[in-house]
Amino acid sequence: MLKLEANEAKLKSLASRSDRCVRLAPKRYRHRVMTEAPVSEERVYTFVLDQIETVPHLEALLLLWNSRPQPWTVENLSKRLYVSSDIVDVLLDDLVRRGLIVCVQGAPDGYRYESSSIAQDQLLSTLDLTYRRETVRISTMIHSKPSSSVREFARAFRFTKERE
Repeated sequence: MLKLEANEAKLKSLASRSDRCVRLAPKRYRHRVMTEAPVSEERVYTFVLDQIETVPHLEALLLLWNSRPQPWTVENLSKRLYVSSDIVDVLLDDLVRRGLIVCVQGAPDGYRYESSSIAQDQLLSTLDLTYRRETVRISTMIHSKPSSSVREFARAFRFTKERE
């Protein structure tokens, strides 16, 4: 009986300690605690196919995700991604248009990830882990997609049922 009460006391102290750690954890580490219900890899793959145009798109998004709330300038991202500033400018505008990042006004303008929901945070957390583990698979998925212009052209020829 004493062992049972001692075990219950240990469990209570561990539970209260983990709650306290979540409350006391710096903001940038809290996202690691919130991912208790992981997002399925299938949902990550769907997100990549629907929202990510190129590997630099993905790597820019993950850089902004991992360094949040710190903003990045176009020049700094271009140096980090090893692509020209013109390309980075286009891909950042695309990510802003998709609602994945925000532009921070200033001199010079910066870009950062801003959470729109816990579900999106969980998705990006799982995407980050999956991309680290399966870089070749995700990169191949991105490269094997038809270009956005080809997809737009194909959409123009889709027939839709007219409503009466």
